[in-house]
Amino acid sequence: MDECTHYKIVRFYFDRRSSRAIRRGLTLTEAQTHCKDPETSSTTAKSAKARQRTRMWGKWFDGYEKE
Repeated sequence: MDECTHYKIVRFYFDRRSSRAIRRGLTLTEAQTHCKDPETSSTTAKSAKARQRTRMWGKWFDGYEKE
């Protein structure tokens, strides 16, 4: 694995067919840890902030990509 490779967290919205980067410059481990958190998907998130995001924008999830 290339230790210099950086990753970004991308939030994908199902209904809007759009996405946006929400964090950048992460290691692979950091990106994977973020995406394993239940709060990073509308189907598993329980926080008020995540529920509000789902009401406003529809179903969503966070994924990661190489920068």
